[in-house]
Amino acid sequence: MSKRLFDVVGAGLALVLFSPLLLLLALVIRLDSPGPVFFRQERVGRHGVLFRIHKFRTMVADAPARGLALTVGADPRITRCGAWLRRTRLDELPQLIDVLRGAMSLVGPRPEVPRYVQHYPSGLRERALAVRPGITDPSSLEFIDEASLLANAADPEREYIERILPRKLQCAADYADRASLWTDLRVLWRTLRVLVGQA
Repeated sequence: MSKRLFDVVGAGLALVLFSPLLLLLALVIRLDSPGPVFFRQERVGRHGVLFRIHKFRTMVADAPARGLALTVGADPRITRCGAWLRRTRLDELPQLIDVLRGAMSLVGPRPEVPRYVQHYPSGLRERALAVRPGITDPSSLEFIDEASLLANAADPEREYIERILPRKLQCAADYADRASLWTDLRVLWRTLRVLVGQA
């Protein structure tokens, strides 16, 4: 089975299976705080092509105007239900739509905003952007507590650019070099185990 076929079948089945949960979460978000259900943001996809990612909104509606594109610790912009959505990673479920559209894959390097892609070294940039970005990947699991790490830094954005981003980029390049259906299944299984532990 090809990776793209696996993505389409997997995302399609997941959307059908989780449709009641998706509707319930959408209702909770609308009742919890004013604003849209979805958060959409421009990200850099395969070969540097820009696309707009779908996530459940976990912050106040005007969050982008209130601070960094990063989440640092107990960010005051996060809504009440948003904290739980982030901890369980349920806010990522709408990205199944992006998988069906072909902009993303179930497994692949997490897509960055253009601001941080500008810091990618050229060699690693080409390798990391050679595959579709994904909902989960090895670096997502390694930096599952990224917000806490940034909260302990004197300058969170500098910490992200100089320390965390290079490591995530190397993980992305390594994944792109050896991506296969088997490696994707292993990452999905590891992700499921981590999320069950976070719930």
